[in-house]
Amino acid sequence: MRAKGAKRTSGVAADAWTPDIAGTAGPKYKAVTTAIAAAVARGELRPGDRLPPQRDLAARLGIDLTTVTKAYDLARQRGLIVARGRAGSFIGDAVRTGEVATTAQNDIAMNSPPVAAEARLAEAMASALGTLARDGGTARLHYQRPGGAAADRESGADLLRRVGLFSDPEQIVVTAGAQNGLHAIASAMLKPDDHVACGLHAYPGFRAVAHRIGATLVPLTEITAAALETAHADAPLRALYVVPTNDNPTAATIALDDRKAIAAWAESAGVQIIEDDAYGLLPDAPLPAITSFAPGIGWYIASMAKIVSPALRVGFVRTPGTAEAMRLASVQHESAVMAPPLNAAMVSLWLADGTFDALVEGVRREAAWRQKLARTILGDGRHTAHPQGYHLWLPLADDMGADTLAAALALDGLSAVPSDRFAVAPDAPKAMRISLGGTIDRRALSRALHRLAAQLWSPGAATSNIV
Repeated sequence: MRAKGAKRTSGVAADAWTPDIAGTAGPKYKAVTTAIAAAVARGELRPGDRLPPQRDLAARLGIDLTTVTKAYDLARQRGLIVARGRAGSFIGDAVRTGEVATTAQNDIAMNSPPVAAEARLAEAMASALGTLARDGGTARLHYQRPGGAAADRESGADLLRRVGLFSDPEQIVVTAGAQNGLHAIASAMLKPDDHVACGLHAYPGFRAVAHRIGATLVPLTEITAAALETAHADAPLRALYVVPTNDNPTAATIALDDRKAIAAWAESAGVQIIEDDAYGLLPDAPLPAITSFAPGIGWYIASMAKIVSPALRVGFVRTPGTAEAMRLASVQHESAVMAPPLNAAMVSLWLADGTFDALVEGVRREAAWRQKLARTILGDGRHTAHPQGYHLWLPLADDMGADTLAAALALDGLSAVPSDRFAVAPDAPKAMRISLGGTIDRRALSRALHRLAAQLWSPGAATSNIV
């Protein structure tokens, strides 16, 4: 913490900062680096602030100088600090408050599919490009019609039959990923002051879009027909936003009977459904979409980023009708023009030749393996997760330092995002979303999960912090 009475002068007087590493698990040098990252996340240390000289900090903490040197070296590798010769070490100008820098160029805060042990994505992409080139795919190198090429709309319509949605291809809009689809849907159907029901925690991408439009999010403790009816009586709802399978972030899945009841209530109340089913096609037995029980009021989104790879910026939006599809295509065109044509062509080709199912199955198997590993290390009952998903929802006690814990895990390459990044209600329960996916390999994941267990339950950590 900053010494009492110390004056901040950016780039000059952060020398008084001293981390509290008492009782932390693991190597001391990592604890010091974690403390630097956490202080940046809290805004306690800011770009340009000078850190204490290594010898001074070692003396204050009662540890070896070599330990502090290793800590500063690791912080430099992570992009947190820069060394300026005799002037000392400073928080890097590129570090932004609330973010933890890593050596990798990927954003580990995103919930990405794991790379399967037998992954063949690169080979599949190379093969698809070769096939498209041989088969006269030059049309894919040009601008596509608004809403997507006819072949890709047909592919999307075929794919969505797997969740019980039967559609005319003209009801399908091909988007540049799910976020592009969400942006287009919200822009087309929501107005300022519209009320939209959602969970206590919601995907930040939708929260941002709703905020930009000026819509009011109405958080529900549970997404059921009864809860929707109560909220609608208090203030009429325009729409429901829901991630029905393996919710991001809570990992909850709405049961079949509840899906039917929600659809029936929404139809009777005239409330639109925005169904963001990013993970719905990943389980080996996908549940029917809520929209399949209310096709005239549902806007359903499926995308490739969460079930195959973020490199595929392709989403399929099923609209209530062709008129809505035309309007949505127009709005989508304003923001992204079109989905990447070669990406869309690859997905259509893979759906036709079976490669799509093989790629999804690889992600599914790897996710299931990682979930089993997490249960083995963390135990049952301490977190919620989908057995074929790749993130966990870990409830925390109010006195748990979520930012500090997230920073510690980030140093091991594990994505951990505190629940306040998702919270819609100020009193939403405190928790953390932990992603088991991304580029972290099995061995590194095991080490990181053991580190998490040590942080939570070792004698060196507060055992009462988990609830």
